[in-house]
Amino acid sequence: MEISIQKAGSLKDLPDESELAFGTLFTDHMFNMDYDLDNGWHNPRIEPYGPITMNPSTMVLHYGQSIFEGLKAFKTPEDKIQLFRPEQNFTRFNQSAHRMCIPEIDENLALNALKELLKIEKRWVPSAPGTSLYIRPTIIAMDPFLGVRASYTYRFFIILSPVGAYYKEGFNPVKIWVTEKYVRAVPGGVGEVKTAGNYAASLYAGEEAHHKGYTQVLWLDGVERKYVEEVGSMNIFFVIDDEIITPALSGSILSGITRDSVIAMAEKWGHPVTQRRISIDEVVEAHEAGKLQECFGSGTAAVISPVGQIKYKDKTLAIGDGKVGSWARKFFDAITDIQYGRTQDTEGWVHKVD
Repeated sequence: MEISIQKAGSLKDLPDESELAFGTLFTDHMFNMDYDLDNGWHNPRIEPYGPITMNPSTMVLHYGQSIFEGLKAFKTPEDKIQLFRPEQNFTRFNQSAHRMCIPEIDENLALNALKELLKIEKRWVPSAPGTSLYIRPTIIAMDPFLGVRASYTYRFFIILSPVGAYYKEGFNPVKIWVTEKYVRAVPGGVGEVKTAGNYAASLYAGEEAHHKGYTQVLWLDGVERKYVEEVGSMNIFFVIDDEIITPALSGSILSGITRDSVIAMAEKWGHPVTQRRISIDEVVEAHEAGKLQECFGSGTAAVISPVGQIKYKDKTLAIGDGKVGSWARKFFDAITDIQYGRTQDTEGWVHKVD
């Protein structure tokens, strides 16, 4: 399908790159495409960023049939724009679509549409250290209907947002709180899907964590409330007695692309990551024995986020004397060097935009 392009009549002023937050500003244009039963996915177009008109009865507003992705565009020292493993995002996007009864998209079309959008919006890709252009592909159910079923019509859109650091701490250790009372997902549910409801389910515990002075919630499994699963916006890794451990994907944990990159790099460096169930009690015992050397999260937004403190029940686990651990630093540097084009991409992970 040919992508039509309608340019905005006037362009916004660019923000001060030194003051960029996360997800508050949006570029001049967006990508849109529609779906119905007669035409399938059709009318791919780039047009000025603006509201999506919908009825109060639109199904996404009532039943949450929606999916999204998150990735970034980076500016290299040569002033070029590149993406990091975007094909993996659109593959996961279709996996989410399948689980949420949403028609799958042509992944090549979506990636080409994104690249065309980025060419138009290249002035929005910031170059200040640690900044990037965040990319949010989304599909929402559009039927104006209050019966409980999968929608027959959908809107696929991509919006762009120049961003700074996700956490106010930057690349410094954050504090996370383990909740026993609330759960995010259960086996057989949609915990491994990037759908809106997963994040809505996490908000209450997230607010409680913030009130207690913690940055994020560390979720335990929804059945025994014993095994570590993931953090609110990240997959989680522990370094215990020189072993790098991350919870195995179980159907209730999001398959993170940064997580996969960490595992691939560790394998390449001859220090494979162990993927298995790990209980919070094992983490506590390792800390008490002096064997919990590091803890860090991985995700698109923050890339690698060192964890300096875990609060569980009446125990406070201080990790690494408040300093960034060596493994967290190594993974962060290796991944961001590839993302920003500071080193050669030997993995085939980078897609050039222009």
